[in-house]
Formats: sequence, C-alpha cells, structure tokens
Amino acid sequence: MSYFKNKSWLYLICVLVSLSVSRNLLGDEAVEAHNYEATFVFTSDVHFGLSRLGFRGKVNVPSKDVNAAMLSVINSSADAIIPEDTGVRSGEKIGGIDFTVITGDLTNRQELYPIKIQSAQASWKEFEQCYLNGLNLKTVTGNKAPLFLVPGNHDVSNAIGSPSKLVPATDATTLAELYNRYMHPITKVTKETYNFKDNRIYYSKNIGGAHEIFITMWPDSTARAWIAHDLKTVAKDIPVFIFCHDMPAIDARHLTNPNGKHDINREDKFENVVCDIYSDGTESDGETDIEQTQLASFIKDHPQIVAYFHGHSNFTEFYTWKGPDKNVQLNTFRSDSPMKGQFSGKDESKLAFQIVTFSTKTHLLTARECLWNTKASQGNIVWGKSTTVSIEVPR
Repeated sequence: MSYFKNKSWLYLICVLVSLSVSRNLLGDEAVEAHNYEATFVFTSDVHFGLSRLGFRGKVNVPSKDVNAAMLSVINSSADAIIPEDTGVRSGEKIGGIDFTVITGDLTNRQELYPIKIQSAQASWKEFEQCYLNGLNLKTVTGNKAPLFLVPGNHDVSNAIGSPSKLVPATDATTLAELYNRYMHPITKVTKETYNFKDNRIYYSKNIGGAHEIFITMWPDSTARAWIAHDLKTVAKDIPVFIFCHDMPAIDARHLTNPNGKHDINREDKFENVVCDIYSDGTESDGETDIEQTQLASFIKDHPQIVAYFHGHSNFTEFYTWKGPDKNVQLNTFRSDSPMKGQFSGKDESKLAFQIVTFSTKTHLLTARECLWNTKASQGNIVWGKSTTVSIEVPR
C-alpha cells in the first residue's frame, strides 16, 4: 500500500487500467481521442399491440411474445463469436455491448379497423415490460447497456391522430414516456400534457469515439436546425451517426398535408408526423424529390454525418443513399421488423436484427445481420449478410 503514497505510481496504474480495456464506452464526455471501438444492437418496428399471423407453429401471435423471443437471443448475443470475415472485430467474442437502439414504431396504431388494436398506453406497458425491464446486456465495464429509442409514425399518429380511425382518437403515452426518458424536462409531461409541436424528441450521445444523434421520424427542417446546433460542440473529424424511423427517401404521406387547413383527414391521407409541409404536389403517394434534395444538401454541408440507421420499410439492407441529384454518398442501414418485415413477415426464418461494430482507429464500421429464428439458431444467432464501410470523415 506504500506505493500509493507516490502519485506517479497511482497515475501509472490508472493509465494501465485504461489501456487494458480495448473497447471504451465514452459516454457523454467530449469526444477527444480517436482510438475507440464500440458494438451495438440495432432493430426497429417492434409494433406492440399487433399480432403476427404465424410464428413457431402458432397463429395470431401477439407482439409481446414475438419480441420476447427476439429479446432472449439479443440478451445472449454477448456469447456469440463474430464470423471470421474482413469486418471490424472479426473472429472475436462479442462480449460487452455498448448500447441497443430501436428506431420507432414501438407501439402499433390503435386502429379500429380492420381489427381493433389496443391503446398506446396498453401497448407501451407491454413494451416497457419486455425491453425496459427485460433487456439485460452489459457493457465491457459491467454496467447495464443503455437503450436508445425514437418514435415512429405509428407512435406519433397515436399522439396526434391519424387519417384512419383510432380508438381512443389520441393517446400520447409513448411520446410522453420517450420525452421524459431522454429529454429530462424539469416538469414531466403526461399523455394529456404532451404537445408534439413543442416537445420534440432530439438527443445525442458520445459513445465509442463517435457522436450518435437520435431524432423523431426524419431529419426535417426543424431537426436539421437542431442537429446543426448540436454539431457545433463536436470536433470536425468525429464521425456522426443518425438514428431515426424514416429512410432518407422519406414517404410522402408522413409529411404535413399541403392542402386546405393542412390538417389530418381521411381524404388527403397525409399523416403530419413530419413538420415540413409536402412540397412536391398534393397527393400523399407522390414523390419526395424536393424534401430529399434538402436533406442531401444538409448532408453535403455536414460531412461528419457518415451513417444513417432507419426502419419503417422493413428488411435487412445495407445501401448507399445518393440523393436525387446523386451528389452524396451516405452509408445507410435498414432494419428488419419482428412483426412487419417485408420478407420475414412471410418467412420467419428471415427474422433478423443487426449487430454493428465500429472502430475510430481504423475508420471502419461493420453491420452484420443476425438471423434469430432459423431452425439452426435454436435461440442463438445465425450470421447472415454483412457489410463493412468507411466512417472516416472527409477532409
């Protein structure tokens, strides 16, 4: 113990301990160093309140049961061995997970037709029991890995109304819970006091040497202004990831109604879940070139933004979004859904989430598909397709 009387010995020991952790969860401290790795779980569109037509030999299986099955595999993922490929952490045991992210549609719309879906409040209680209480992943330091959430169009529609008939007409439980959890207001909002216009859910974290941004729905003009302000605190060579519900090629019906009173109605069918008024025409199934061009211009002006993760139209996909004018190169990652996957909805062996690893030392990010419901998986991960991309910030 006499060694600790000398501060130089104490300093040396602290340095050695820090070096012994090869993967460093940076948390919310300012990002200064560049030799970090991180691993996170990515999924989307869990749709509590909905039922899956078929799952493991049963029919009309509720989301709480399907998600519980996926969660059991996620919780065991720390023991999985990453494939021997050319990606980040190839051949290693996963070990600690730095965070999990779910990009929206946590609850299904509380629609009356074609079948009655339970309220957002009831669906949120099931989501809370499953993910907030049941997710047991740990970081490399042994702390509980954080869970980051953003709302999807179903969550927002429950709060503000929908072109389809909802019962009750509005229930802002999900958005109120997310706002309180991530925005930390002095006075917590309730489902009665939550206001979609005033209580936007935008937040960011510094983890693994990168800057992660979580926003409501899509980077519309309001979100872009917030992101631009947020990035003023981030060094220019730090990679930035965006997590939200909609793909860069936004769905027109999610924008604000350009017609009449700009309201939500059955005739126009706009959902008004994104603040920008639709500029490309008057129909809710139209193109979104103007909105996409605005986003592409923002990405071009902020080259730190090197990766974009989304759900909404659900299947595992790794692609480069180039914008309408083909003037950007944005690494984009789309997630499958346990309830509404485009392909896994019909073939449950294709059900998947993703494990993403990145290194700010090598400037690489690898996303790997984790098939969790094949006959070979038996509750474990079967590795599917993967991609490795550069996350080096252009200079």
